[in-house]
Amino acid sequence: MTLSTIYKLSLIAFSCVIQGCSSSCPVLECWFVQEKSGRGGGFPAAMNQVKSLLHIRTDTQSQWTVSGKQASSDINPDRVYYVTDPAATLCHPSLHPARGSIEKPQCEINPFQPQPSTIQWAAALTDSALSPIYLQADWFSASLQGLNGQMTLSSIMRAPTAAKDPNVILSVSSKKASVQFRLGEPVLLDCQFWLDPSSSLSGSGFAIEWRYQFRGDGRLVLAYDGKTDRLADNQEEGATLDFAALHEKGNASLILQEAKVRHSGTYICSVYLPYLLAQVAVDLEIIEPPSLSIYPSPLPIAVPGQVVTVQCDASGFAPLSLELSWEFIGADGKSRSLGAGSVTGHRQGWDGTYSQSSRLEIDTASLGRGGEVTCVAVHPAGTRRASVTLNIIGFSTPSIEDSMAMVGVALVLYGLIKLVSWTFTSSGSDEAGKQEKKEK
Repeated sequence: MTLSTIYKLSLIAFSCVIQGCSSSCPVLECWFVQEKSGRGGGFPAAMNQVKSLLHIRTDTQSQWTVSGKQASSDINPDRVYYVTDPAATLCHPSLHPARGSIEKPQCEINPFQPQPSTIQWAAALTDSALSPIYLQADWFSASLQGLNGQMTLSSIMRAPTAAKDPNVILSVSSKKASVQFRLGEPVLLDCQFWLDPSSSLSGSGFAIEWRYQFRGDGRLVLAYDGKTDRLADNQEEGATLDFAALHEKGNASLILQEAKVRHSGTYICSVYLPYLLAQVAVDLEIIEPPSLSIYPSPLPIAVPGQVVTVQCDASGFAPLSLELSWEFIGADGKSRSLGAGSVTGHRQGWDGTYSQSSRLEIDTASLGRGGEVTCVAVHPAGTRRASVTLNIIGFSTPSIEDSMAMVGVALVLYGLIKLVSWTFTSSGSDEAGKQEKKEK
């Protein structure tokens, strides 16, 4: 073993002593939010928000270092917590931006009060009316969202009363806060949960609920009682779970067999344990680009100064946002904008997709010999184009190519005339010669 190798190993060992051999994660900056006391009389409770820090480790056996417990002066020491997260969900890279980064992940901590659930598919989890002694502790909920919507996370943590070292008991997470799918595709909405196997709540069963919300409208999509292995009766058609992965890996992802426009909205994945609840939200957007058609096609042949009317129909698109415009590419290859034309309102079809039209009147006076008229549709699912050719004849100013063609035609005609003239002249001379011979 060389001296340089020994030196490198020494540095690694020293780093392990200081950082807990990679059992700790970067510090999380959060907001601790709770209701202010002393407000009543039926008024909404005022909220108090203060800065907080979460120091995180993944190894329950490692010790917190003194340097790891230092906090900045503007943070109350009572709001500095030392969290043990064996699943390492809080260590996800999207929750820890690069040093000096302006963008920060969203993190909020709240006091949490364990209580039995009253919903039908989770009621069996708390058959006993007595709360276990295990619940007599300080409980917290943490809600986090990673940079660029890469991850959304909800954790329930338990700490001995008046202690500042909570353990993560339940984590529910989704890889992305928002997803997009094309119309007709199968949809997978990610939701994973982890339960501390050392908790006294482990083995007591769980329940899963998926709910849909959109502009004030809400409905139950699917609910499953993992303790009795039963689905709720009012399950939405085409929605299901991978039940083997659910029980083996905590994979509670929702599967929709076929994406439809009505599926766009917010889906909330809720995981119930006895007395505990954690949930994450995933925004789903169903997108479909428009199909374009131009009428009439082909366009009739026009003369200079004639007004030609053309219409572009965009159909079968979702969501509603669409921008229609027209372009013209002349014979010289140059492009110019013809504006948006007269755009109609949106029409919705039986499948929830939308259609819209644009009508354009084209003045051919300044379009030379014609060219290509293009309808352009800009949509969140992509830009689409449809083109039709416009031919203009009888224009007043010929191009160089046309002038050369006309000269060529004139030369050909001149040659033909000379040939015919020569032919008739020669024929006339022969006839005169024959006549002279007869007279002699």
